[in-house]
Amino acid sequence: MAKIIAIANQKGGVGKTTTAVNLGASLAVAEKKTLLVDVDPQGNSTTGLGFDRSKLDESLYDVLIGARNLSEVFCHCELKNLLLVPATKDLIGAEIELVNLEQREGRLKEAVATVNQDFDYILLDCPPSLGLLTVNALTAADSLLVPLQCEYYALEGLSSLLETLKLVQKRLNPGLFLEGILLTMFDSRNRLSHQVAEEIRQHFPDRVFHTVIQRNVRLSESPSHGRPALLYDVHSTGAQNYLDLAKEIIRKEEVSRRAEERTR
Repeated sequence: MAKIIAIANQKGGVGKTTTAVNLGASLAVAEKKTLLVDVDPQGNSTTGLGFDRSKLDESLYDVLIGARNLSEVFCHCELKNLLLVPATKDLIGAEIELVNLEQREGRLKEAVATVNQDFDYILLDCPPSLGLLTVNALTAADSLLVPLQCEYYALEGLSSLLETLKLVQKRLNPGLFLEGILLTMFDSRNRLSHQVAEEIRQHFPDRVFHTVIQRNVRLSESPSHGRPALLYDVHSTGAQNYLDLAKEIIRKEEVSRRAEERTR
Protein backbone atom coordinates (compact mmCIF):
# COMPACT_ATOMS: atom_id res chain seq x y z
CA MET A 1 0.00 0.00 0.00
CA ALA A 2 1.26 3.47 -0.87
CA LYS A 3 1.98 6.11 1.73
CA ILE A 4 -0.23 9.06 0.69
CA ILE A 5 1.08 12.50 1.64
CA ALA A 6 -0.85 15.73 1.07
CA ILE A 7 1.43 18.76 0.68
CA ALA A 8 -0.59 21.78 1.73
CA ASN A 9 -0.44 25.34 2.99
CA GLN A 10 -3.16 27.86 2.15
CA LYS A 11 -0.49 30.57 2.11
CA GLY A 12 1.02 30.95 -1.35
CA GLY A 13 4.70 31.21 -2.18
CA VAL A 14 5.96 28.90 0.56
CA GLY A 15 7.58 26.27 -1.67
CA LYS A 16 4.63 23.87 -1.78
CA THR A 17 4.87 22.89 -5.45
CA THR A 18 8.68 23.03 -5.35
CA THR A 19 8.45 20.48 -2.54
CA ALA A 20 5.93 18.30 -4.37
CA VAL A 21 8.00 18.13 -7.57
CA ASN A 22 11.42 17.74 -5.96
CA LEU A 23 10.35 15.35 -3.21
CA GLY A 24 8.59 13.24 -5.84
CA ALA A 25 11.73 13.17 -8.00
CA SER A 26 13.94 12.38 -5.00
CA LEU A 27 11.74 9.47 -3.93
CA ALA A 28 11.80 8.18 -7.51
CA VAL A 29 15.62 8.33 -7.59
CA ALA A 30 15.60 6.33 -4.34
CA GLU A 31 13.80 3.64 -6.39
CA LYS A 32 10.43 4.26 -4.77
CA LYS A 33 7.52 4.06 -7.18
CA THR A 34 5.98 7.51 -6.84
CA LEU A 35 2.83 9.18 -8.14
CA LEU A 36 2.47 12.96 -8.01
CA VAL A 37 -1.12 14.18 -8.24
CA ASP A 38 -1.47 17.86 -9.20
CA VAL A 39 -4.56 19.00 -7.28
CA ASP A 40 -3.85 22.70 -7.90
CA PRO A 41 -5.74 24.37 -10.79
CA GLN A 42 -2.64 26.51 -11.41
CA GLY A 43 -0.97 23.30 -12.56
CA ASN A 44 2.54 24.27 -11.51
CA SER A 45 3.56 20.69 -10.73
CA THR A 46 2.45 19.74 -14.22
CA THR A 47 4.52 22.42 -15.95
CA GLY A 48 7.36 21.91 -13.47
CA LEU A 49 7.74 18.38 -14.80
CA GLY A 50 7.85 19.56 -18.39
CA PHE A 51 4.26 19.11 -19.57
CA ASP A 52 2.37 21.69 -21.62
CA ARG A 53 -1.04 21.94 -19.97
CA SER A 54 -2.65 23.33 -23.12
CA LYS A 55 -1.80 20.11 -24.99
CA LEU A 56 -3.23 17.70 -22.43
CA ASP A 57 -6.63 16.24 -23.30
CA GLU A 58 -7.32 14.65 -19.91
CA SER A 59 -6.42 15.52 -16.36
CA LEU A 60 -7.44 15.16 -12.71
CA TYR A 61 -10.62 17.09 -13.56
CA ASP A 62 -11.88 14.16 -15.67
CA VAL A 63 -11.20 11.80 -12.77
CA LEU A 64 -13.02 13.89 -10.17
CA ILE A 65 -16.18 14.19 -12.26
CA GLY A 66 -16.14 10.45 -12.94
CA ALA A 67 -15.29 10.52 -16.65
CA ARG A 68 -11.94 8.71 -16.29
CA ASN A 69 -10.12 6.38 -13.93
CA LEU A 70 -6.95 7.73 -12.34
CA SER A 71 -4.69 5.34 -14.24
CA GLU A 72 -6.11 6.58 -17.55
CA VAL A 73 -4.63 10.07 -17.11
CA PHE A 74 -1.11 9.10 -16.02
CA CYS A 75 1.75 11.03 -17.62
CA HIS A 76 5.17 9.37 -17.77
CA CYS A 77 7.96 11.61 -16.52
CA GLU A 78 11.66 11.74 -17.28
CA LEU A 79 12.36 9.60 -14.20
CA LYS A 80 11.16 6.01 -14.66
CA ASN A 81 9.76 5.67 -11.13
CA LEU A 82 7.77 8.92 -11.27
CA LEU A 83 4.29 9.31 -12.76
CA LEU A 84 2.11 12.42 -12.81
CA VAL A 85 -1.63 13.02 -12.74
CA PRO A 86 -1.75 16.46 -14.37
CA ALA A 87 -3.94 19.48 -13.75
CA THR A 88 -5.36 21.64 -16.53
CA LYS A 89 -7.41 24.83 -16.43
CA ASP A 90 -10.57 22.68 -16.32
CA LEU A 91 -9.81 21.98 -12.67
CA ILE A 92 -10.76 25.59 -11.86
CA GLY A 93 -14.42 24.66 -12.21
CA ALA A 94 -14.12 21.37 -10.37
CA GLU A 95 -14.93 22.78 -6.93
CA ILE A 96 -18.20 24.23 -8.24
CA GLU A 97 -19.15 20.99 -9.98
CA LEU A 98 -18.18 18.84 -7.00
CA VAL A 99 -20.67 20.66 -4.75
CA ASN A 100 -23.58 18.83 -6.34
CA LEU A 101 -21.96 15.39 -6.49
CA GLU A 102 -22.43 12.61 -3.96
CA GLN A 103 -19.58 12.11 -1.46
CA ARG A 104 -17.96 15.24 -2.81
CA GLU A 105 -15.18 15.24 -0.18
CA GLY A 106 -14.21 11.66 -1.00
CA ARG A 107 -13.91 11.73 -4.79
CA LEU A 108 -10.11 11.85 -4.79
CA LYS A 109 -9.89 9.17 -2.09
CA GLU A 110 -11.96 6.81 -4.25
CA ALA A 111 -9.77 7.52 -7.28
CA VAL A 112 -6.48 7.05 -5.42
CA ALA A 113 -7.70 3.77 -3.89
CA THR A 114 -7.76 2.20 -7.38
CA VAL A 115 -3.97 2.59 -7.78
CA ASN A 116 -2.85 2.40 -4.15
CA GLN A 117 -1.22 -1.00 -4.58
CA ASP A 118 0.93 0.15 -7.52
CA PHE A 119 3.03 2.77 -5.70
CA ASP A 120 5.23 3.25 -2.66
CA TYR A 121 4.36 6.95 -2.31
CA ILE A 122 1.54 9.13 -3.62
CA LEU A 123 2.03 12.90 -3.23
CA LEU A 124 -0.91 15.30 -3.48
CA ASP A 125 0.05 18.88 -4.40
CA CYS A 126 -2.78 21.01 -2.98
CA PRO A 127 -3.95 24.48 -4.06
CA PRO A 128 -3.12 27.50 -1.84
CA SER A 129 -6.56 27.48 -0.23
CA LEU A 130 -8.66 25.44 2.17
CA GLY A 131 -11.41 24.75 -0.36
CA LEU A 132 -13.01 21.51 -1.54
CA LEU A 133 -9.98 20.37 -3.55
CA THR A 134 -7.73 20.61 -0.49
CA VAL A 135 -10.36 18.85 1.64
CA ASN A 136 -10.46 16.07 -0.97
CA ALA A 137 -6.68 15.72 -0.71
CA LEU A 138 -6.74 15.64 3.10
CA THR A 139 -9.53 13.05 3.03
CA ALA A 140 -7.49 10.86 0.68
CA ALA A 141 -4.17 11.26 2.50
CA ASP A 142 -2.49 9.33 5.28
CA SER A 143 -0.57 12.41 6.39
CA LEU A 144 -0.08 16.14 5.87
CA LEU A 145 3.25 17.79 5.05
CA VAL A 146 3.30 21.57 5.57
CA PRO A 147 6.00 23.65 3.84
CA LEU A 148 6.67 26.80 5.88
CA GLN A 149 8.98 29.59 4.74
CA CYS A 150 11.55 30.97 7.15
CA GLU A 151 10.11 34.48 7.27
CA TYR A 152 7.95 36.38 9.72
CA TYR A 153 4.27 35.80 8.97
CA ALA A 154 5.29 32.14 8.53
CA LEU A 155 3.01 31.09 11.37
CA GLU A 156 0.22 33.25 9.98
CA GLY A 157 -2.45 30.91 8.67
CA LEU A 158 -0.81 27.80 10.07
CA SER A 159 -3.37 27.68 12.87
CA SER A 160 -6.18 27.70 10.26
CA LEU A 161 -4.57 24.81 8.43
CA LEU A 162 -4.13 22.81 11.62
CA GLU A 163 -7.77 23.53 12.55
CA THR A 164 -8.82 22.19 9.14
CA LEU A 165 -6.67 19.13 9.84
CA LYS A 166 -8.59 18.54 13.09
CA LEU A 167 -11.96 18.94 11.35
CA VAL A 168 -11.01 16.46 8.62
CA GLN A 169 -9.76 14.03 11.28
CA LYS A 170 -13.04 14.34 13.16
CA ARG A 171 -15.46 14.14 10.25
CA LEU A 172 -13.79 12.52 7.24
CA ASN A 173 -10.41 10.91 7.89
CA PRO A 174 -9.69 9.84 11.49
CA GLY A 175 -6.31 8.36 10.55
CA LEU A 176 -4.89 11.58 9.10
CA PHE A 177 -1.81 12.86 10.94
CA LEU A 178 0.76 15.62 10.61
CA GLU A 179 3.75 14.18 8.76
CA GLY A 180 5.76 17.24 9.61
CA ILE A 181 6.52 20.90 9.01
CA LEU A 182 9.20 21.57 6.41
CA LEU A 183 11.22 24.76 6.78
CA THR A 184 11.77 26.28 3.32
CA MET A 185 13.53 29.31 1.83
CA PHE A 186 16.11 29.25 4.63
CA ASP A 187 18.93 31.77 4.20
CA SER A 188 21.84 30.80 6.46
CA ARG A 189 23.35 34.29 6.09
CA ASN A 190 20.21 35.92 7.41
CA ARG A 191 19.76 36.15 11.18
CA LEU A 192 16.00 36.43 10.67
CA SER A 193 15.86 32.97 9.07
CA HIS A 194 17.57 31.47 12.10
CA GLN A 195 15.22 33.30 14.48
CA VAL A 196 12.08 32.17 12.65
CA ALA A 197 13.34 28.58 12.39
CA GLU A 198 14.02 28.53 16.12
CA GLU A 199 10.58 29.96 16.88
CA ILE A 200 8.85 27.32 14.75
CA ARG A 201 10.85 24.54 16.40
CA GLN A 202 9.86 25.86 19.82
CA HIS A 203 6.16 25.90 18.85
CA PHE A 204 6.29 22.42 17.26
CA PRO A 205 9.27 20.63 18.85
CA ASP A 206 8.44 17.15 17.53
CA ARG A 207 6.83 18.15 14.26
CA VAL A 208 9.60 19.87 12.28
CA PHE A 209 11.73 17.93 9.79
CA HIS A 210 15.45 17.87 10.46
CA THR A 211 16.01 18.66 6.78
CA VAL A 212 15.81 22.36 5.92
CA ILE A 213 15.35 23.63 2.36
CA GLN A 214 17.76 26.49 1.75
CA ARG A 215 17.29 29.35 -0.69
CA ASN A 216 18.93 28.27 -3.91
CA VAL A 217 19.09 29.81 -7.39
CA ARG A 218 19.16 26.44 -9.16
CA LEU A 219 16.04 25.36 -7.30
CA SER A 220 14.26 28.51 -8.50
CA GLU A 221 15.48 28.09 -12.09
CA SER A 222 14.59 24.43 -12.59
CA PRO A 223 10.78 24.86 -13.08
CA SER A 224 11.35 27.12 -16.08
CA HIS A 225 13.22 24.21 -17.68
CA GLY A 226 10.45 21.74 -16.83
CA ARG A 227 12.74 19.62 -14.69
CA PRO A 228 13.15 18.87 -10.99
CA ALA A 229 16.33 20.30 -9.48
CA LEU A 230 18.15 16.97 -9.36
CA LEU A 231 17.85 16.63 -13.15
CA TYR A 232 18.67 20.30 -13.72
CA ASP A 233 21.69 20.36 -11.38
CA VAL A 234 22.05 17.38 -9.07
CA HIS A 235 24.93 19.00 -7.21
CA SER A 236 22.95 22.12 -6.32
CA THR A 237 22.07 22.79 -2.69
CA GLY A 238 18.35 22.58 -3.42
CA ALA A 239 18.63 19.17 -5.09
CA GLN A 240 20.68 17.81 -2.21
CA ASN A 241 18.23 19.22 0.36
CA TYR A 242 15.31 17.37 -1.23
CA LEU A 243 17.31 14.16 -1.54
CA ASP A 244 17.93 14.47 2.22
CA LEU A 245 14.22 15.05 2.83
CA ALA A 246 13.33 11.92 0.85
CA LYS A 247 15.82 9.90 2.92
CA GLU A 248 14.33 11.29 6.13
CA ILE A 249 10.78 10.38 5.10
CA ILE A 250 11.79 6.89 3.95
CA ARG A 251 13.72 6.29 7.17
CA LYS A 252 10.79 7.49 9.26
CA GLU A 253 8.41 5.18 7.39
CA GLU A 254 10.72 2.20 7.87
CA VAL A 255 10.95 2.86 11.62
CA SER A 256 7.17 3.16 11.83
CA ARG A 257 6.64 -0.12 10.00
CA ARG A 258 9.11 -1.98 12.20
CA ALA A 259 7.34 -0.63 15.28
CA GLU A 260 3.98 -1.83 13.91
CA GLU A 261 5.40 -5.28 13.23
CA ARG A 262 6.70 -5.58 16.80
CA THR A 263 3.25 -4.76 18.24
CA ARG A 264 1.47 -7.40 16.19
